[in-house]
Amino acid sequence: MALVIGLMSGTSVDGIDAALVDLSDATGTLAVTLLAGATYPYPTELRAQILAVCGGASLSMADLADLDDAIAHQFAQAAIAIQTGHPTAVLIGSHGQTVYHRPPKPRRGEESAVGERAPTPYPSPLTPHSLGYSLQLGRGEAIANATGITTISNFRAADIAAGGHGAPLVPAVDVALLSHPTLNRCVQNIGGIGNVAYLPARGQKAMGRWGDGMMEQEKLTTQNASPLPTPYPPRPLSPLGWDTGPGNVLLDLAVQTFSNGTKTYDKDGNWAASGTPCEALVDRWLQQPFFQQQPPKSTGRELFGAAYLHQCVADAEAHSLTHADILATLTALTVDSIVHSYCHFLPQLPDQVLLCGGGSKNLYLKQRLQRQLGDIPVLTTDDVGLNAEFKEAIAFAVLAYWRQQGIPGNLPEATGAQNPVLLGDIHSVYRRGA
Repeated sequence: MALVIGLMSGTSVDGIDAALVDLSDATGTLAVTLLAGATYPYPTELRAQILAVCGGASLSMADLADLDDAIAHQFAQAAIAIQTGHPTAVLIGSHGQTVYHRPPKPRRGEESAVGERAPTPYPSPLTPHSLGYSLQLGRGEAIANATGITTISNFRAADIAAGGHGAPLVPAVDVALLSHPTLNRCVQNIGGIGNVAYLPARGQKAMGRWGDGMMEQEKLTTQNASPLPTPYPPRPLSPLGWDTGPGNVLLDLAVQTFSNGTKTYDKDGNWAASGTPCEALVDRWLQQPFFQQQPPKSTGRELFGAAYLHQCVADAEAHSLTHADILATLTALTVDSIVHSYCHFLPQLPDQVLLCGGGSKNLYLKQRLQRQLGDIPVLTTDDVGLNAEFKEAIAFAVLAYWRQQGIPGNLPEATGAQNPVLLGDIHSVYRRGA
């Protein structure tokens, strides 16, 4: 048994999610008990600076160093605070704050259009120019020094060096914690960016084909159906994962804009629910190349950010949409991009969808997703015993634990890496006389 802290701040930049968990694998099965979970908001000025940098604002190396230090300080304070009333943790897993993400360039054999061919699990040889890049600020060595606890950080770099996207990293943890003996599950995180982990039933022996989910399209009510993709050679069903597109990022940006900064998000999706989505715009937006690209794939604010929202608003104004209508349409884009992704890239549609992340609290979004998926139950990970709000922070506690145990933490089928790798840099703390 080990007490481990997981720290996470996602693309929404809402604040730092901290989870104190008790981890055990004594029986060979990973068991996780959440002892405490809390979100610690960034100071207003720091959050504004982070969002500006994520939006492409330039800054000097000195300013970058100051920002790195400021984020590390906030992460360290969150780690200290989450332990109040509990024994001291032995390990911290800190994701840090992503301020830049560049997916790897497509390589030979990785055509991007829907239906062209299955993604290659192990890409062709890499060159330095084909590698992706991802920068998370909040240096782990500073967190370790401030807390006195060994800290593991910089989780994405090793997967990227192996040719992967460095994202999504949580599917490997989802496999360990949420796989079911008989049910095929999709674990759908809706943070700033949405990502899915497809978990075949542990007893699943059948063979599947990329795109087979389209054979069940008649079960869905989505109006964004596309022609059946070309069938691919049979392949064993295995866990998969990828970024599905925008989650809350465009919605949050729109709410901040429409409210003149008085609101940061649409509570329960109530504002959006008062509007009417423009299906023609959703159909048009879904033609964006990212949605057609075969997994593995990742994205971020670099694509779905302020400039993207500005174009969406301009498109909406041409249809004379109100602010509520625009929010409803952006919600529809998030939902329909998820359904589109399932229909085109899953070997078969899931038996259950488990939501997590901030978007799992958006009742309007959840209700629309349920309507689109018909008879497929849309639940949250809370319903199966894993806290939906702090699941990402819990995952980085697990990834840190695996790194310390020498266990690879990536899932190549999800990230596109050439092989499993150890994730994260270890920052130990030396104590004289210890």
